[in-house]
Amino acid sequence: MKIRPLLFLSLVLSAVLATPSFAAGDRYALVIGNAKYPDADTPLKEPINDARDVADELKRDGFTVEIGENLTGDGMRRAFERLYGKVKPGSVALVFYSGFGIQSARQSFMIPVDAQIWTESDVRRDGFSLETVLGEINSRGAGVKIALIDASRRNPFERRFRSFSAGLAPIIAPNGTLVMYSAALSSVISDAGGDHSLFVQELLKEIRVPDLMAEETLNRTRVGVTRASRGEQVPWISSSLAEDFSFIPGAGGSRPTTTTVAPPPVPPPPPVVATNPPAPPAPPPQVQTTPAPSAKPQVEAALPPLPPPPPPVAPADTGPSSHPDNGPDPAVLADDPTIKSLTSKIASNPDDVNALYRRGQVYASKGAYNLAIRDFDATLRINPKDVEALNNRCWTRSVIGDLPGALKDCNEALRLRPNFVDALDSRGLVNLKSGAVKNAIADFDAALRINPRLTSSLYGRGLAKQRNGSASEGALDIANAKAMDPNIAQEFASYGVR
Repeated sequence: MKIRPLLFLSLVLSAVLATPSFAAGDRYALVIGNAKYPDADTPLKEPINDARDVADELKRDGFTVEIGENLTGDGMRRAFERLYGKVKPGSVALVFYSGFGIQSARQSFMIPVDAQIWTESDVRRDGFSLETVLGEINSRGAGVKIALIDASRRNPFERRFRSFSAGLAPIIAPNGTLVMYSAALSSVISDAGGDHSLFVQELLKEIRVPDLMAEETLNRTRVGVTRASRGEQVPWISSSLAEDFSFIPGAGGSRPTTTTVAPPPVPPPPPVVATNPPAPPAPPPQVQTTPAPSAKPQVEAALPPLPPPPPPVAPADTGPSSHPDNGPDPAVLADDPTIKSLTSKIASNPDDVNALYRRGQVYASKGAYNLAIRDFDATLRINPKDVEALNNRCWTRSVIGDLPGALKDCNEALRLRPNFVDALDSRGLVNLKSGAVKNAIADFDAALRINPRLTSSLYGRGLAKQRNGSASEGALDIANAKAMDPNIAQEFASYGVR
């Protein structure tokens, strides 16, 4: 919807464990180590070495492994798509992520190395939601889903919009999922400065112990990290596994490769596997029943035909003036340090598409919508297939009342990327404002199938349902959205929607 086209994250991994009866080909892992962030003073020392060691170990355990290092947003997106394409019904899928991670709207996001994060909405635009990744893997039919996330680090981004580092958020994951964070919820740790993280050292030690089920492996890892750090670092675990799975395949824990010496036995810890913390109840999103479980949902095909375009609305002047409804003073905008820096880059290179797009975002976040549209126009002249710019221009046009132009932008973004959740969310707003409430509900439904905790879609769907005559269902959506984000009603009011 608004200036939050994508999602964001730092260290995350989704893992799927296999039973002894699974063949090696039924185990798939994506391992990501992100260390070289331009916005950080120095590269992180641990993620690359940790990712390589984890990848090597998973290969020995029969996983088909893809490893990615210092991935950009496009690189991470392609890597996740390749993983989704491999997953088969009943298979095991695992994601390991080490790098920077940020929580936003009660979700944890993995952050690519080229993320441009200045406001909280940028986290959702540039980061990759762990919940969304696990949900997509689950939709392909994976029987076991595992995420190992080493991203609870102080990062250079949050200080720009928060006074503290918020760590990672609890996960609402599908059944058959095992998730482990390297530190407690909402807490951060500092890198020890070594070549490997304490979390991965203990994890690899326990994975190599034969005859352990996955939950016990992670519980022992938790105890080892807690002891070694003298209680300063306590990993968090959440499990909804219904069956036992072991990292080491084969009867009796035998390995398909040469042996490694097991560490001295560790006293078994008390049960510490946490369940997902309570969250506001949300009604189950409408799910299509026609596709096979392993098929990727084709969101665009599920939507009803759009109504004829609403009567033309005269768009606001897109010249250099600020927002007509008492928008920000142009002189104040010109003195903004971020805008000054981006304007300087554009003056040096008028075709700097990243600087143009970023300045458009900053303008939009400050309410200078016409200036934002002008920069998105310039971005799209250089790259007409920039779906993020199309989505942002769609949202900005909808806010100022140019609904036909907004609808055209969102439709084009979804033509280029059919499952682009933020464009679905934005088009839902356009349809809501234009009175096409049935299409608004369809768009918000599609967005919520991809990301069930997208508060803007949940709130927008509630308003659309009420306008469509389903008062009680709409009220429930609205109440759940407000419980997740108390400011959501005020946010919609700023769009001219009440």
